[in-house]
Amino acid sequence: MRLPNVDHAIVEQEKLEGYLLSEVHPVGRFKARFFASLGFTARNWRELEAALRSQHLPESATPGPVEAFGQSFTIRAILKGPGGAAPVTSVWFVRTGETVARFVTAYPGGRA
Repeated sequence: MRLPNVDHAIVEQEKLEGYLLSEVHPVGRFKARFFASLGFTARNWRELEAALRSQHLPESATPGPVEAFGQSFTIRAILKGPGGAAPVTSVWFVRTGETVARFVTAYPGGRA
């Protein structure tokens, strides 16, 4: 299954630039090293956003359990960047009462 309303998925700048690609974020800095190896940095966060939209969102999403606040979805696919490609898992969340998925995080791993 694909994410609901995939064309309207929300990817916040702060999630990418201030967390996932941040070299100083207490948790994100470890992921930032991995994404830098693919050619994505805080300076070019828009390239990561575009790659997630074009390479992950068209892929099949695995739904998580429905909970009080909404439902999570996981996408496992190859992510290609300016510096390389690797399997990546991205996590998305649809809040209760909403119909649009929001980007939560991404990390190394997924289908090869």
